[in-house]
Amino acid sequence: MADDIKDWRIPMVAVAVDLTVLTVRAELLQILMVERGIQPFRGMLALPGGFLESRREDLDAAVARELAEETGLSAEQLHLEQLRTYGAPDRDPRGRVITVCYLALMPNLPLPRAGGDARAARFVPVEHVLGRGAAIAFDHRTIVADAVERARGKLEYTSLGAAFCPPEFTIGELRRVYEIVWGHPLDPRNFHRKITGVPGFLVPTGERTSRDGGRPAALYRRGPAALMHPPILRPANPVPQNVDRRRSRVS
Repeated sequence: MADDIKDWRIPMVAVAVDLTVLTVRAELLQILMVERGIQPFRGMLALPGGFLESRREDLDAAVARELAEETGLSAEQLHLEQLRTYGAPDRDPRGRVITVCYLALMPNLPLPRAGGDARAARFVPVEHVLGRGAAIAFDHRTIVADAVERARGKLEYTSLGAAFCPPEFTIGELRRVYEIVWGHPLDPRNFHRKITGVPGFLVPTGERTSRDGGRPAALYRRGPAALMHPPILRPANPVPQNVDRRRSRVS
């Protein structure tokens, strides 16, 4: 037993970080992807990310560095939280790699600029990434699916839906975020009643806007409440994002 302990060595395991950056663009839920410029999986779509550069680099710093190097975006622009850790033994053909994945949500992100190991960087509809016809590197399709499910779930009980909106927004714009992320149409009057009934979620600005082309609508800011009570539960059976949402409404 003593000899076993004496001969034991720390396993050679690499640690990496990956980012799932979700935003709403062109009426679709989209995710930031890069085209890999090196092997393995050269030319395939992947999440931005990479290995920790040194023993002294912490995870948050590595996320910010990789985001800047591969896409030109700043982590200060994003709502960032850890999604989960992925460590299947065969997830990377180069060896045993454990990755800590972060989830980021933000509206109106600028177009990314590829750099580092990425040959290109762009926003891609999540339905394309999750579809079987897309060539996605590593286990990143699974990670994207987990990130989308996390975002959908958090919209039910947190004020995170407003993270997809500009600083001042209408209830109609907020409802559209919920419809796009959930993949389901919502009844405007019921949504208005429920969302305005959540204490501390919305703060009226006292201003109105006609930017959606309709009657002037009240503008709101995100309030101080982080959790929503009562929660707004998503409808069952989401529909594809490209369906005509005018044909059906749910309560």
